[in-house]
Amino acid sequence: MTSDVKELMAKVGKIRILTSKLVDDRLSGDYHSTFKGQGVEFDEVRPYEPGDDVRSIDWNVTAKTGEPFIKRYSEERELTVLFMVDVSGSQSYGSSSRTKAELSAEVTALLALTAIRNQDKVGLLLFSDKIVKYIPPRKGRDSVMRLVREVLASGEDARGGTDLEGALKFLAGVQKRRAVVFLVSDFMGAEGAERLLRVAARRHDLVCAHVSDPAESSLPDVGLVELEDPETGDLMLVDTSNAATRRLFAEKAEAENAALRRFFGKTGVDTLELSTAKPYIDEVRALFKRRSARRGGRRG
Repeated sequence: MTSDVKELMAKVGKIRILTSKLVDDRLSGDYHSTFKGQGVEFDEVRPYEPGDDVRSIDWNVTAKTGEPFIKRYSEERELTVLFMVDVSGSQSYGSSSRTKAELSAEVTALLALTAIRNQDKVGLLLFSDKIVKYIPPRKGRDSVMRLVREVLASGEDARGGTDLEGALKFLAGVQKRRAVVFLVSDFMGAEGAERLLRVAARRHDLVCAHVSDPAESSLPDVGLVELEDPETGDLMLVDTSNAATRRLFAEKAEAENAALRRFFGKTGVDTLELSTAKPYIDEVRALFKRRSARRGGRRG
């Protein structure tokens, strides 16, 4: 086994241990209540009993029989959960303890292990400016660690730009049935994909996980540095000791982040904000809590 492969497997093992500890009963229960029950189908009718929700009354059957009947629904036994993970050049960047690709792998592992614990199927779609790999959804813990291994391996060799439109078109071709889709990306250059993102959100239960690094929003004062665009390879010499330069960099970053927030707002998708410098478990729990609160409100 080469040193590169050994290092990769060590990272996979570390992520497995870390995320296995985080997938506790509370997270699993939150996941179940948040995503399960959205795919329900009509099962049968039965006589109304005191205490039943009157909104479930089947008025057609009630009119025919002269007795109140209610509709019963059964929850779909399993969900299909698909992870669309950006492995373009910008994902190899990280100014703290991990790169954006490593963060993407950890979050994928956490959510995939939670899905497997609830007897769901998990699949993976890796993309950059092309489709890098597609693994059809399947069950089993081994499937999860293969997903993590693929995200890490592709992230370490990340290059090229981001073709989100192409990835969404591929999704439409391979995933005909409704699925829970986690789209994990830094969403650089995603504005042109708004229409296709709307289509995907109507067809699937779509969550956009925005991966970022704090150094992408502010420049440290370290003098002359050569910066490289990881997606194009373009180089630029920047004087970070210049306060005006640092201010312009921060203003540009804030404008891009504001545009991305508007972009998500227009498409109406759920979002998960993830930073390489912060723990992600609290953000995942907060997402589940927001979704559960909305569902509770709709039922009320």
